[in-house]
Amino acid sequence: MSGPRKIDIYALTWRLPIILWQLVFFIGPVLFMVAISFFVVKNYRMTEAFEFVNWQRMLTRGFFWDSYWYTLFIASLSATIAMLVAFPAAWALAFRASDNLRRWAVFLLIIPFFTSYLVRTFSWYVILAESGVLNAMLGYIGLGPFRMLNSHFGTIIGYLTLTLPLAVILQTVTMANVDKTLIEAARNLGCKPFATIWRIVLPLSKTGFIVAALFCFILAFGDFVAPFYLGGSQEPTLPILILDTTKSGQQWPRAAVVAIMMMVTLFTVAFTAIALAYRKPKGSKG
Repeated sequence: MSGPRKIDIYALTWRLPIILWQLVFFIGPVLFMVAISFFVVKNYRMTEAFEFVNWQRMLTRGFFWDSYWYTLFIASLSATIAMLVAFPAAWALAFRASDNLRRWAVFLLIIPFFTSYLVRTFSWYVILAESGVLNAMLGYIGLGPFRMLNSHFGTIIGYLTLTLPLAVILQTVTMANVDKTLIEAARNLGCKPFATIWRIVLPLSKTGFIVAALFCFILAFGDFVAPFYLGGSQEPTLPILILDTTKSGQQWPRAAVVAIMMMVTLFTVAFTAIALAYRKPKGSKG
């Protein structure tokens, strides 16, 4: 029988900075936010307390659940669109492009992240406005003008600005690692392109695809810029609701309730997605 495991001081020493970082900059603020959610605001001043009035106020109001389900829906929709739009480009880069071209393409896809997301979002004003570039082009063929700003469409475009390059990169890296001989064997056996994708590529790329979709959802779910500036916040998402709540009588405790609900949702989705991504097929061993 083996004795109790000894603590590896060397490994613990190298892990300690990460542990301290998580404690100071993640766990600590989260615990503080949970504590704030039980405080009360009196005369525009936050007072320490332990009352459930903020939770009751937010979770029993229709406007909170309207924002919650709308945010969940539009984040899921944008993640789905990003994955579908990114797939053809990622397929071409993974299976049609040379290694050198693929590296340059990934580099060019990374470049947008070097610039401010707010600046990239504002640039869509010129394109999506009623007198903008896109409506001008549609006008030449007798269409439009269409209202694209301050709408769901504008919000989706903003989300795609944030998530689409990442989706292409992750899908490309995932599919580039698929054994190409399996695809060639499927073709030699008469497997059609769609069947090859469904039976060969997607099962072998499942983990990377789920992780890519998860990142797209997380970024969209917590984004404030796109629904506020391009969507017009006509149907407020949860980040916009947090802003409106803090402006309404300095209700930081109620805003903390919204933030905690967002984090609970994101953790639930993330753990579920990771479990699906790394779940082994039935009948597999090891």
